[in-house]
Amino acid sequence: MLNLSTPFSSFTLFNTQPPPPLYFNHFQSRTMRGCTALKLNVSSNSNDYSIPHDSIVVGCGGISVDFLAAVSAYPNPDDKIRTTNLKIQGGGNVGNALTSLARLGLKPRIISKVANDSQGRDILHELHTDGVDTSFIVVSKEGTSPFTYIIVDNQTKTRTCIHTPGYPPMTPDDLSESSLLSALHGARIVYFDGRLYETALVVAHEAVRKNIPILIDAERPREGLDDLLKLADYVVCSAKFPQAWTEASTIPQALVAMLLRLPNIKFVIVTLGKDGCIMIERSVDASPSTEIDIDRIVESLETRKKETVSNPTCISSSVENLKAKGIGTVSGRLYIGTAESIPPSELIDTTGAGDAFIGAVLYAICANFSPETMLCFSATVAAAKCRELGARSGLPYRTNPLLASFMQ
Repeated sequence: MLNLSTPFSSFTLFNTQPPPPLYFNHFQSRTMRGCTALKLNVSSNSNDYSIPHDSIVVGCGGISVDFLAAVSAYPNPDDKIRTTNLKIQGGGNVGNALTSLARLGLKPRIISKVANDSQGRDILHELHTDGVDTSFIVVSKEGTSPFTYIIVDNQTKTRTCIHTPGYPPMTPDDLSESSLLSALHGARIVYFDGRLYETALVVAHEAVRKNIPILIDAERPREGLDDLLKLADYVVCSAKFPQAWTEASTIPQALVAMLLRLPNIKFVIVTLGKDGCIMIERSVDASPSTEIDIDRIVESLETRKKETVSNPTCISSSVENLKAKGIGTVSGRLYIGTAESIPPSELIDTTGAGDAFIGAVLYAICANFSPETMLCFSATVAAAKCRELGARSGLPYRTNPLLASFMQ
């Protein structure tokens, strides 16, 4: 017999009923520990990584319920097929990334909105259970909470998402000035996924006034995203975003264009799935007088990758004047990060892999990891997630042996 007190995160194989209601779980604000806001130097080469147990990260953006249906192959139009596995759990970019941070030992706070329905209560319950501070989530008395249908293709290892936004949407009026100030008090960094852009801009401007660094997840062009990017210190992009945003002919050229258009950015990373990632870190030191074509240096670094190594690795250039033909030149260092080579039998689902990666990047910034360590750490966290169905099931805890070398 089904235990009706079970939260939706534990529902798995062939459970086709909606998640049972949970008691309303919206927690009031509590006293928060003060912490001086810092501009962090990610490029530090120090091996003395102070693990930031008390670091507070604030995230503003999307949360939802994910209905994940794994199928043997993606259906054709008018097909009738059966699931091989079904899971119902929390989702949303910010919700996933902050859950990753909480499991790694940080103290994340989330700014978002749900409705006072069974799904909204379950969203709050799961986040709180994982250690995410839900005090700043606005709960609408009426309406519906966001949810997403996700079809996971076991054959191609891809996922297709069909999202339904929550109603009513969040507006700046939902977040009082006192709540905003409390949410940002002691924060080391603030993270935005580009959703809830009107509220996000209010939060971002206040973060700038408090000298708190900002990281933006640029998954795709969205309304208001350009205004957020102008305030950012760090940007992590999906594979398609840089060229879509800049219209450059290659991804490396697009990254140069982004750094030129966003002069406050310290680094930009583009995630490339199984092909790893590319990062450019802006240099503020004196740079060489000569220029080098960005595409050429990427090709040179790619030849140095060791295909036989299964664990994530990172290869970097020296500080160069990186030139994008017809676009311009930026002084910086280029990094090529590899993804973990996951055996096909272990690769279950890529849903939320980018969110896991971003959560690890946020941790690395707070811990002052070097860029090389940050990229290897983030790839390891993302790979662990891919071994389970859903965005959160596989997110590793800081005690996971796979992370031991990074946590020492």
